[in-house]
Amino acid sequence: MSIFVQKFGGTSVADVGQIRAAARKAVAAKRAGHQVVMVVSARGKKTDELIDLAAQITDNPSSREMDMLLSTGEQESVALMAMAVREFGEEAVSLTGTQIGIVTDSSYTRARIQAVLTERIRGELAAARIVIAAGFQGRDANYNITTLGRGGSDLTAVALAAVLQADECEIYTDVEGVFTTDPRLVWRARKIERISYDEMLELASLGAGVMHARSIEFAKKYNVPLRVRPSYAEDAGTLIAPETDEEIVAIATGVALVRNEARVSLTQLPDRPGVMSLIFSKMADRKISIDMVVQDVGSGGLAEVSFTVPQDDLAEALTAAQEAADQLAAGRVQQGTNVSKVSAVGSGMRRHTGVAAQMFQSLSDAGIGIGMITTSEIKISVLVDRDCCEAAVEAVHNGFELDRALASPPSVGCEQRSASSTPTESRGDLERDVVARLSSLEDIVVSEVQLDNFQARVTIAKLPDVPGVAAQIFSAVAEGGVMVDMIVQNVSHDGVAHLSFTVLLDDLDRCLLLTREVLEQWPQAELSFDREIAKLSVKGIGLRSHTDVGEKMFKALAEAGINIQMINTSEIRMSAVVAAEHGQRTFETLLETFELDG
Repeated sequence: MSIFVQKFGGTSVADVGQIRAAARKAVAAKRAGHQVVMVVSARGKKTDELIDLAAQITDNPSSREMDMLLSTGEQESVALMAMAVREFGEEAVSLTGTQIGIVTDSSYTRARIQAVLTERIRGELAAARIVIAAGFQGRDANYNITTLGRGGSDLTAVALAAVLQADECEIYTDVEGVFTTDPRLVWRARKIERISYDEMLELASLGAGVMHARSIEFAKKYNVPLRVRPSYAEDAGTLIAPETDEEIVAIATGVALVRNEARVSLTQLPDRPGVMSLIFSKMADRKISIDMVVQDVGSGGLAEVSFTVPQDDLAEALTAAQEAADQLAAGRVQQGTNVSKVSAVGSGMRRHTGVAAQMFQSLSDAGIGIGMITTSEIKISVLVDRDCCEAAVEAVHNGFELDRALASPPSVGCEQRSASSTPTESRGDLERDVVARLSSLEDIVVSEVQLDNFQARVTIAKLPDVPGVAAQIFSAVAEGGVMVDMIVQNVSHDGVAHLSFTVLLDDLDRCLLLTREVLEQWPQAELSFDREIAKLSVKGIGLRSHTDVGEKMFKALAEAGINIQMINTSEIRMSAVVAAEHGQRTFETLLETFELDG
């Protein structure tokens, strides 16, 4: 019999009517022949109420007692849900995190799952009961109640779906699904029928609030099909699943906005090994997640590094940056505020030329200047003034025509892992395998290191910092059929910008010819290139948000005496450009660092 995990968030169980509506969905699935596990959050504002109560008692509650208190919100919800299910004529049992068998470490308020013991759930399902599981909570080795932090109920649902080898994990929420952008910003935003794990990871890391990135990480690790559905209607929602092999794939899938960003820049840094390692180390010490990391190609023995952080982390980031500068006995720390990050995400970027040109042209047509640029394999991010961030989102959304569905959209189906298609004897083996891996379920997964020796670098210095410059350059390159990979543009100084990008080595001469033609209108611009580079990429899940990945990567390169020319970061990939002569040694160093086979 197939297993479905259904998760209902706080807004979906806020009152008696919504609890009954959720119970009806579970009962319908049960009567359709499925075994059903419901994961339920605390009702509505219940968690906020409990936090407020604690604040009225003390200004400094212990983390352990806060977990004890907050876990009661879910316990209330699951008991009420079990009562509702029984009223509709089906047997149900409510279980706390401890009763479910979710074992965590002892990091109160942000515990990490170490194991899920499934014997109790299996027994209840075999007895034809709907299991109502409390989300957001577990217990440590000493049976202390722990909570999983932000997105904890989604995390519970995906972890259970992984261990139980569920056919699908349905996330019921107060929206129709995943949209091409926030409909409150762009009224023509369209619901996406299907999106890949990688695209959803990037969008979630960029502020798309439908699901937390940790849950998507789990789903990707264990190949759990996720479906985001509205709790208030019978709608198919959005399927989050592995990327398809369909030929027709949208160039861009969605546009995300991180409104409250801040920029940190370190200028006049020594261009030598170890500098990036020190900066990443100082940020990791404070658990500050940095993005849009831009390192200019060194000139005159000096380099410049900029990156973005959440506005709330700016003070800490500036302190950490100054510590790095003090330790280097070089460099100046600068900041930029009132900035926002706008990103386009799409798997189709891997296969099409002119994606960057389209995005930059859309911004130029709207009269919006670009402060910084970074790219990854499936993402292009720009930093813009916060005052025009909403206009930037709309411009990019319209530029990629995201309001239009594909003429022949990828199939919304997903390979099912049902009991009917999985032999009974192998299901147990699968479960044991997943459970065995759960001891490191939330450990960072660096799955692969790649070495690319077939790219070249193009650098343009002293470009005018006005809207449309990047659009003209990359439009010309795209019209010549040249595929651009990494793009980095640092913050401008005195109205002058600095841009670097990589292309295939075989395309370099054509790219230079096209670029020189464009640069004729800006005589002060300086064009340089390097045929002797190597691009190294570390691939995995949640790399940017786990701050010690970059620290580990760049520390290893520093210890090996390898200097870094360019950097790109995202949730699923960290890339660095080094001199070609160091490519193989860098590759071997990273394999050893992350304990991977070549």
